[in-house]
Amino acid sequence: MKISTITIPGSPLSLFATVRSVGPFNVACSFAALWAFVKVLKTLRWRLKTTQLRGPPRSSLVYGVSNDLVASKDSAAMYEHWAKEYGVVYMIPSVLGQTIIVLCDPKAIAHFYARETWTYAQTPLVLKFIEASIGRGLLWAHGESHRRWQRKALTPAFSNASIRRLTSVFYDSAYKVKGAWDTTLESSKDGNAVIEVQNWMNHISLDTIGIAGFSHDFGSLDGKHASVTEAFDTFGKDGKASAVNEAFILLARAFPIIVNIPSKRKNMNKKLGATTGEISKQLLLRSRREKDANVKETEEEKSIIGLLIKAGDEDAELHLSEEEIVAQMRVLLLAGYETTSISLTWALIELSQHPDIQTRLREELLAFGADPTYDQLKANLPYLDAVVHEVLRLHPPISEFLRLAVADDVIPLSEPVHTASGEMTDSICVAKGTLITIPAGAINRSFAIWGPDAKEFKPDRWLAEGGISGKAKEVQGHRHLLTFVDGPRTCLGKDFAVTEFKAVLSVLVNNFVFEMRDGSDTQVEITRGLLPRPRVVGEDGTGVPLRVRRYE
Repeated sequence: MKISTITIPGSPLSLFATVRSVGPFNVACSFAALWAFVKVLKTLRWRLKTTQLRGPPRSSLVYGVSNDLVASKDSAAMYEHWAKEYGVVYMIPSVLGQTIIVLCDPKAIAHFYARETWTYAQTPLVLKFIEASIGRGLLWAHGESHRRWQRKALTPAFSNASIRRLTSVFYDSAYKVKGAWDTTLESSKDGNAVIEVQNWMNHISLDTIGIAGFSHDFGSLDGKHASVTEAFDTFGKDGKASAVNEAFILLARAFPIIVNIPSKRKNMNKKLGATTGEISKQLLLRSRREKDANVKETEEEKSIIGLLIKAGDEDAELHLSEEEIVAQMRVLLLAGYETTSISLTWALIELSQHPDIQTRLREELLAFGADPTYDQLKANLPYLDAVVHEVLRLHPPISEFLRLAVADDVIPLSEPVHTASGEMTDSICVAKGTLITIPAGAINRSFAIWGPDAKEFKPDRWLAEGGISGKAKEVQGHRHLLTFVDGPRTCLGKDFAVTEFKAVLSVLVNNFVFEMRDGSDTQVEITRGLLPRPRVVGEDGTGVPLRVRRYE
C-alpha cells in the first residue's frame, strides 16, 4: 500500500522540499542578494537623511581610519586635529564602509546627551560585551528600563547623606595603605622605597566598594587573595594586543557576531563574567540571610546592597529581578575597581612629575589639620579640589563614547560648519542607524575649548576668579567636564568617586612624598586593561613604580 506525503505550505518540511528542488547554492545566493538589496536600501536612506560632512580620507580600504586611532599613542590629538581642519562636527570612515559622525561641539554634545538612552543607544557590539562580562545591569539598560527601574532603584544609595556616612570607609582603606607603606619604609636602609602604586590603588578601590557597597571586606589590602582582582588584572597582563586581536575587535564593530568566535579576549570576558557573577550571588545570599535574621537591618536598608534587596521584594514599587540585582552588583564592582583606581594612579603620577604642585597640596592639607569630613572635602580644600578635577580633566578613565542613533534626529551646532558639498549649516540631520562618537578625552584637553594651556597639568585653572572661562563654560557636565558624561546617563556614582578620590589622596599626600623612580623625564604610556591604564614605559603589565618616602 502506497502512503502519500502531504506537504503543508510554510512548514519546515515544505521549506526543505523547496531547498532541495531549487538547490542549496541558489538558495544561498538568493539570501545573499536579499541581504545586499536591504543593505543598499538602508545605505540610500542613510545618505538621503544624513547631512554629509567633511572628514579625513580613508587610510585603509578595510578599516577606514579606525586602525590609525587604535594604533595611535594619542587618539585624542587626532580627533582634535581633525576638528580644527574640518569643523566642530565631521565624519570619519570606519570599518568596512561604515561612517562615524564625531561631535566636538558643546551645543551638539548637550543635545546628544539630553536624548541618550532613547534616541542614542549602545551599539550591538558594546551590548554584547557588557552582557557577557557584567550582565544586563545599569550599563546595559536603556530607555524606560534605565530611567525608571534600574537607575531610580539605586539613586538613594548615592545621595549626599549616604556618601557622608561612607566617608570613614574611604579613610579606613587609605590608612591601611599608609600602615603597609610605613612598614616597608621602616625596613629600607635610606628611608625610601620603590612601590608599584597602581596595584595598591586597585586594592583600595576594591576593598572600599566591597565595604561601602556590600558590607563585605575583600581583604585585598591585608594580603588576602580575591578572585575578582585576578579576573580584572588578567586584562592588564594582556596589555599588548596582537595585530590579529586588534583586527578581530575592529571587524566586530561591523559584525558583532564575530565576538562569539573563541578567542583569548572572549575567554577573559567569560571568566570576568563568571567571577563577578559568582561573587555577587554570594554577597546577595549572605545579605539576605542577615536581613532575615534582623542582623544590621537598619544600617543596610540604605546601603547599595540593602536597596537592591529591597527592590527584589515582590511587593516593591521598583521591582528588580534576581538577574537584574546581580547585574547591578557586577556593574558596581567594575566601576568601583577600575575607574577610581585609574584616577588615583594618574594623580600620583602627575604629582610626582610636578613636585611644586605636590608641595602646595601638602601644605594646604597640613594647614587644615585633621582628616576632613565629607562636607569639608567638598567645600574647604580648594587646592585639593582643583588637583582632583585637573586629573579628571586630563585623564578620564573612559576617553570615548560610541553610540547608535535608533531614531532620526536633528542636532544643533554652536557654530556653522562646511558640509561635504561646501555649503554652510548650523545643524546636522542624523538618520536612524548612524554611528556617533563623543571623544571626551579630546574635548577635555582641546585648545579650542580650554585655551593654549589645555595640555598642561594646571590645577590653578580651577581657582581663577570667576571660575572656568572661555568655551569650556559651554560644556555641560560635572564641572564642565565630560569625564562623568551628562544627561540621563551621567555617572550615578560621581560624588562617591570624587569623595573617595579626595579622601585617599589627602591621606597619601599628607604622609608621603612621591617621585618618579627614574627621574622627572620618565615616560608614561597608555596600556590596554579592561579600561585604558597608565604604565611606565618598559614595565610589564600595568606597572607604575614610584619612589616613596615619608614626609617628615
